[in-house]
Amino acid sequence: MQIGLVLFPKLTQLDLTGPAEVFFRMPGAKVHLLWKTLEPVTSDRGLSILPTMRFDDCAALDLICVPGGPGQIELMSDEETLGFLRRIAAGCQLVTSVCTGSLVLGAAGLLEGYRATSHWSSIDQLALLGAIPVAERVVKDRNRITGAGVTSGIDFALTVVADLLGEDIAREIQLQMEYDPKPPFDGGSPRSASAALVEATRQKIAPFIDRRRLATELAAARLRERAEGSVR
Repeated sequence: MQIGLVLFPKLTQLDLTGPAEVFFRMPGAKVHLLWKTLEPVTSDRGLSILPTMRFDDCAALDLICVPGGPGQIELMSDEETLGFLRRIAAGCQLVTSVCTGSLVLGAAGLLEGYRATSHWSSIDQLALLGAIPVAERVVKDRNRITGAGVTSGIDFALTVVADLLGEDIAREIQLQMEYDPKPPFDGGSPRSASAALVEATRQKIAPFIDRRRLATELAAARLRERAEGSVR
């Protein structure tokens, strides 16, 4: 099982390292950290991560996963990355994402007509890219599997393992990792947080979400241009 996780500057590292921890424990799996070069990639919080394979050297994968994070905004118009995703996804058994990585898949034209999820603050933007937003922690639609915000990456990856290798293997990995979350507070999603907290958080991040929405709108316009060009 050849698994690739995309690295990019200013990604949220847990979007990547949560699923990676699960995938590295999969029997028979080979996990690749993919980027344009093999130079260190710095996350949004300053952690440097080393890619293990360049896009150009990646011929085929069984599973591709795109994490999210602030750098996703720039990735939405990065044709080298989007082109790689379109090329590699064509031969993948599963095309997946965590958090706002789903917006990058959407920008590549890989979620049109699929149910998908994303971080709660931006899930509505999926509709601009032809996807069907679903506010769930993990969403499966045919060979697309998407995880919601940041910490859902572990749930997402365990779901993938169960689908590919069976629930017994997924349960074993969950136990190895002692993944038995009991958060100190309720309120980790808009479904459980108070309305006042949700609104205050929305207001705090509103300027950034506006930047993300603009990138999504531009990506949607480019998808329409591609579709019109293919019809001509």
